Amino acid sequence: MTALAPYACHPQQSRGRRFAEPQAPTRSDFQRDRDRIVHSSAFRRLVYKTQVFVNHEGDLFRTRLTHSLEVAQLGRSIARSLRLDEDLVEAICLAHDLGHTPFGHAGQDALNECMKPHGGFEHNLQSLRVVDRLEERYPAFDGLNLTFETREGILKHCSRGNAQLLNEREPGGVAQRFLDGTQPSLEAQLCNLADAIAYNAHDVDDGVRSGLISMAQLRDAVPLFARYHAATLAQWPDLAVPDAQRKLLYESIRRMLSDQVYDVIHHSSASLEEAGVRSVQEVHQHRQTLIGFSPEMKTQSLVLKQFLFHQLYRHPQVMQTMNNAQQVVKELFAAYMLEPERMKPRFVQRAQLADTLHERARVVADFVAGMTDRYAAHEHERITGMRLLTEA
Repeated sequence: MTALAPYACHPQQSRGRRFAEPQAPTRSDFQRDRDRIVHSSAFRRLVYKTQVFVNHEGDLFRTRLTHSLEVAQLGRSIARSLRLDEDLVEAICLAHDLGHTPFGHAGQDALNECMKPHGGFEHNLQSLRVVDRLEERYPAFDGLNLTFETREGILKHCSRGNAQLLNEREPGGVAQRFLDGTQPSLEAQLCNLADAIAYNAHDVDDGVRSGLISMAQLRDAVPLFARYHAATLAQWPDLAVPDAQRKLLYESIRRMLSDQVYDVIHHSSASLEEAGVRSVQEVHQHRQTLIGFSPEMKTQSLVLKQFLFHQLYRHPQVMQTMNNAQQVVKELFAAYMLEPERMKPRFVQRAQLADTLHERARVVADFVAGMTDRYAAHEHERITGMRLLTEA
């Protein structure tokens, strides 16, 4: 294994866990974090949570689980070249969506609207809540008791108000950087970028597979895709025939992914050398993030992201499904607030112990956010008698 760079997070220098534990005999602390995440209930539920297309719409579309695996694969590849800690990158990537609601961002927006009077809902904050509290596997503590470095990477976004609340409970902890403007570890920065690279690429694949967008649209509107599409046809002209369109798409995406990875490696290496950082602490204190695209690739990737937003995520067919999904989430939240006893027993018990309406609402949000698409749709139909999301 290549020696870690001085600015990488070294597991022997970790800031530790919230509850002290003996070292594992055969694994580093970051490897142990990754293993705990993979064995968690929240991780398994990601297989039935929406990325873009609701689970029953097709067996081959990405889910939150396959998305997380692709993010981890990209993250590790880049980390290895930059001599960052691959195990920490993998742990953060695999855990970054643990708090996501059913039905993707539509479900998150609906739950946030329901929770506005009670402090709102942020899926990144919920992911931290999952690993810090909601997983119940160990007798000595709630949650997974992950290292500070993994938890810091999971909390990639946080409002100032929520950061202040977190900092009251954990002074100088994972939310501190949102208050003082410091930077997260390079491993955390890398995971943010790997997330964006992965979902842009696989949403192109799923979007074309679904028939909602076409390669012709991408070629005409997205220079980044057009470049690799043209290069592929120049080398493999036989792929122009209709029967070879899947290979043409896959090869175009593969080349686009590869060049984005190489761009991140080359640009980040140059940024690190220019910044002259020699420790994790210097990374935290640097004025800006050091892992990123070159300016040209950043601009071209943004064009791709905007295309997907307008042509895929806001496609009328996707919007109709997401509108129904939002109704499911909102009506489930309202039903459980009115009758908490409809929830599973451990949430019923927590709701009964809640001293305020805000606390009860947070329990309900925890329950709804933890649902899979399938479970949420079935529960909604059981409670309301309506079937808004029809399975194929």
